[in-house]
Amino acid sequence: MILYDYFRSSAAYRVRIAIALKGLVVERRPIHLLRGEQRDPGYRAKSPLAIVPTLELDDGTLITQSLAIIDYLDALKPDPPLLPRDRVVAAQARAAALTIACEIHPLANLRVIEALQREFDARDDQIAKWRKRWIAEGLSAVETLIASAPFAFGAEPSLADICLIPQVYNARRFDVPLEVCPRIVAVDAACAAHPAFLEAHPQAQPDAE
Repeated sequence: MILYDYFRSSAAYRVRIAIALKGLVVERRPIHLLRGEQRDPGYRAKSPLAIVPTLELDDGTLITQSLAIIDYLDALKPDPPLLPRDRVVAAQARAAALTIACEIHPLANLRVIEALQREFDARDDQIAKWRKRWIAEGLSAVETLIASAPFAFGAEPSLADICLIPQVYNARRFDVPLEVCPRIVAVDAACAAHPAFLEAHPQAQPDAE
């Protein structure tokens, strides 16, 4: 399998965490988003929206969207599971993950920021305010959804942690205060000591800058 990713993409970061948790060996091919490599026709043929990540299977089949890729990996190698065994807790973990992936991430990703700059002449200070607003508002909601014991939904990492940690990384990059989210801070500390999260961290990637 080949993973097309970018070291600082939070969506690709999620997939790297899942790969590490599963103990899978996957070839990585970086796509430099700031240089516009995602818009190269060769890559766009693999990812119609020109985004990362994309997973290419050994037979050439392509899977886009981080949560779809993670779902495939979880089915490919069920142990360890990426959702709690209890159905209700599993649904809660999925809800927290979707809050991040659907309600926070799309509003502050590179395509949106570029559109705000290019089409609406947004200034740097306005962009910073935009990012902080949606990240802070979203993480405040996630704070009420998770349990922190020591991970978001129990003793082992789940899909919720996989989505949360890259968003915490973004929050710190953009100076979003986290003091009001003690549960999230505690989960982040637990994940920071876990080998899979260390392996997947942006600064541990070959293309890190």
